[in-house]
Amino acid sequence: MDTQPSSLGPAELNQKWLAARPDLNTSSMRVVSPLKRAQALLAVALEPVYESSELTPSEVDVLVLLRYLEEPVIARRLAQWMGLSRAAVSKMLAKLESRGLIERRANPADQRSALVMISQDGVAAIDKTFPRHLEREAQALAGLGPDRERVIEALELLVTALERSVPNA
Repeated sequence: MDTQPSSLGPAELNQKWLAARPDLNTSSMRVVSPLKRAQALLAVALEPVYESSELTPSEVDVLVLLRYLEEPVIARRLAQWMGLSRAAVSKMLAKLESRGLIERRANPADQRSALVMISQDGVAAIDKTFPRHLEREAQALAGLGPDRERVIEALELLVTALERSVPNA
């Protein structure tokens, strides 16, 4: 029998953990394991888009937000929206700024923070990469067929539950 982690589904993995550690509540694995697997598979599906792009997937996430915001935003707000640490967003913004894809300026309302906005070069970069990203996502998700709406509803339910459990999400 093949017992590699990739051949074990969430239910089987849950059963193995229960057998090894009956003191643990492993029920969350039934939700989290397929979620992590889906995220990993989506990343693999998107790899061809980023092989020829000047942007990384995380940079696209930031630039998409900045592209359609009507006003500059502080880094802390970006971190909240993206569910990332402030340090991770700050590091990414520094890289984007060094490449001329974003601009930062002093925040008149709070001198401790800067206002972040996308530059014209950033607009050009995201307008080049994001359509290919969306096309590849659509191809990868085409197999959902008529179950697509059920999946969306379930994911929205999951996000709502997680938002309730995470302070300041």
